[in-house]
Amino acid sequence: MHTIASDAGRQIFEAPLYSAGIALYRFGVRIAGLHNEKAKKLDEGQRHIKDHLAEHIKPGDRVVWVHAASLGEFEQGRPLIEKIKHEHPEYKILLTFFSPSGYEVRKNYAGADCVCYLPFDTPHRVKRFIDLAHPEIAIFVKYEIWRNYLHELNKRHIPTYLISAAFRPDQFFFRHPGSWYGQWLKWYTHIFVQDEGSRQLLRGLKIEDVDVCGDTRFDRVSDIRAMQKVIPELEAFVNNTAERKNRVMMAGSSWEADEDIYIPWFNEHSDVKLVIAPHEFDSHRLEKLRQRFRNGVVLLSEIKNGKTSTEDVREAQVLIIDCFGLLSSAYAYCDVAYVGGGFGAGLHNINEAAVYDIPVIYGPNNKKFIEAREMAECGGGVPIASASDFETAANLLLGEDDKERRLKGDAAGKYIRSKLGATQKIYDFIFR
Repeated sequence: MHTIASDAGRQIFEAPLYSAGIALYRFGVRIAGLHNEKAKKLDEGQRHIKDHLAEHIKPGDRVVWVHAASLGEFEQGRPLIEKIKHEHPEYKILLTFFSPSGYEVRKNYAGADCVCYLPFDTPHRVKRFIDLAHPEIAIFVKYEIWRNYLHELNKRHIPTYLISAAFRPDQFFFRHPGSWYGQWLKWYTHIFVQDEGSRQLLRGLKIEDVDVCGDTRFDRVSDIRAMQKVIPELEAFVNNTAERKNRVMMAGSSWEADEDIYIPWFNEHSDVKLVIAPHEFDSHRLEKLRQRFRNGVVLLSEIKNGKTSTEDVREAQVLIIDCFGLLSSAYAYCDVAYVGGGFGAGLHNINEAAVYDIPVIYGPNNKKFIEAREMAECGGGVPIASASDFETAANLLLGEDDKERRLKGDAAGKYIRSKLGATQKIYDFIFR
């Protein structure tokens, strides 16, 4: 009785304060959209949600709603989306994003029947969205915890799941166990976490509807490897023959902070080739990057449009991939991967490199990623904290003796294969 009364009292203050904060954020996005392109896209996208839903979702449709914050979470949810679509064609898949960086890239994704932005989490918008979408099942990916959506879905008894979740003790849910935020997690019907540590943290909040299923990203990278693209330009650049085997490192999702770490070594080792897929590649960024190297640099676009001769491609030390969509396949052409973000905002996807049985080097900002810790423990990952650390790792892994490179590559690949199956476990639970 005391718990019910406390919960009701808490919500008297919590709901309006939270909703006011979201409304203020919505207003801020609209103002920012006057001079910020990303905010402008988000603002414009929000205006068309109602019409988009009305066009693609009809009153009699059976709908599974999957929400991903951005592109990374989409890739995590994608194996489950495609599994549901294959096994249950009677359902329409509604896919929502909050970030323009996810929506703009995947708005034409063929695996979903409707792709749109998620309305801001205010009570009126939430109720209107759920009325129009009328999902039978709602699935949120990894970190998506929106108070009003979860409360409304719970009130309507719509089964709601959080998949591939990973929790840490320093997150606000667990710093103050009686806080508002921790209570929101109880509105999920079931939570699928990546590791036992996450389950124990939830147990501390008295949340028991939890299963350890692993991370669906492992299934996704395995699927990607099976559908690997042939990249003729990379084949020409690597230029391996029966007489000669070039050593090649791939720097995926590379930021300037990453380049400060690895470029000095490559400028001193012209016999080792480097492929870079920058996280961003406007013309100014590409030219600045190009100027940092002492030896030959070619852009993928220059090879495609014939501006670079075959001989120049073969003799160049560095190839820069200046387009989207090739990174995950490009790792297959390399002997070692360096995955960026670890010297900045956060590590990018190391799994899509490790799946090709190659060692993976990455920076220190990786604490949020269970796979970074586990891959290092099994020997397939090489965390570094400085240019000096990179030099040590590169000397070991990119030298002429490939023994250590093979050992660590084998460990990385075995680690990925040991983690497959999360998608099937989650699917079996939801559709049991």
